[in-house]
Amino acid sequence: MGNDLADDHNQDGAFKLGTTIDLHYAYLSAYLNKDKSWGSWKDWNPDGSFVNIVTDVADAHGVVPMISLYSMAAAGDGVLAGLSSDVFEKGYWGDVKLLFQRLGIFGKPAVVHFEPDFWAYAEQQSHEDPSTIKVALRASAPDCADLSEDLVGMGYCIIKLARMYAPKALIGFHASQWANGDANATAAFLKKVGADRTDLIFADLLDRDAGCFEAAVDPNCMRGGTFYWDETNTTSPNFHEYLAWCKAISAGVGRPMIWWQIPFGVPSATPGGTAGHYRDNRVHYIFSHIQEFVAAGGLGVAFGTGTGNQTTPDTDGGQFKGAVQMYYQAPVPLP
Repeated sequence: MGNDLADDHNQDGAFKLGTTIDLHYAYLSAYLNKDKSWGSWKDWNPDGSFVNIVTDVADAHGVVPMISLYSMAAAGDGVLAGLSSDVFEKGYWGDVKLLFQRLGIFGKPAVVHFEPDFWAYAEQQSHEDPSTIKVALRASAPDCADLSEDLVGMGYCIIKLARMYAPKALIGFHASQWANGDANATAAFLKKVGADRTDLIFADLLDRDAGCFEAAVDPNCMRGGTFYWDETNTTSPNFHEYLAWCKAISAGVGRPMIWWQIPFGVPSATPGGTAGHYRDNRVHYIFSHIQEFVAAGGLGVAFGTGTGNQTTPDTDGGQFKGAVQMYYQAPVPLP
């Protein structure tokens, strides 16, 4: 388990829990400059060495580093125009190769989580056929010149670069429940882009505290819906419904699942909350039902705050720290 409670260089939030966790993750993102040129995480430190800051800090604490690459949203959430842009694709594939080269320099096990949300938008916009969306691949990624210039080639190129430059890294694509109401269709789409040739599959229960959406005062929490799930699993939405979807994805792709960016909110009978103290019950449910997550194909859970004034382990009254310490006294064995 791990979280992304870190500023870019100190990265110590995950290491103050009183026990050694398994994973620590950080985002790598790309962005669009005012002059419409593309920039990325490689500019944060010379030659992309931010990756090795992340890996080396984690390694010094006896923790496996994990990277969430979040670059395809640089032009906007769900905007896939960059796929056919030679300028964007050249930068993107240069970054992917550099990421794996940097992990190769690290030379130890690491985990890479590829493009949360992107695959869901790609599934929707391709209408389940990834060969219909063009990707400017060959000129931008010479190592992948033998692959098709579409989403299939993109997925396979990621895998090829990983195996070539960072053979000790475990990699996985992201599955989103909102991509399609049919878990089997989503699993089939992910297999078409090569997810069954990766090591893991990633998913998320919710990107922010449920109470943040209920309060509807933070601009980052303005989606409609019911986000506080029924822990008794008698009314919908609930955890059993979600885990059934997860099991179908994990079984369909044939890979174990890691749940990512789980919010830290504390259960409450009162909807909403305030900044830093929004309610949520995912931490409570997960630690109370570990075996259910294992049975759904689970390998692990990575906790972390999403955008906005979310609850953190510094504001949750000790819920997360206490749960982690108790769990590691008797960890649940995996099959």
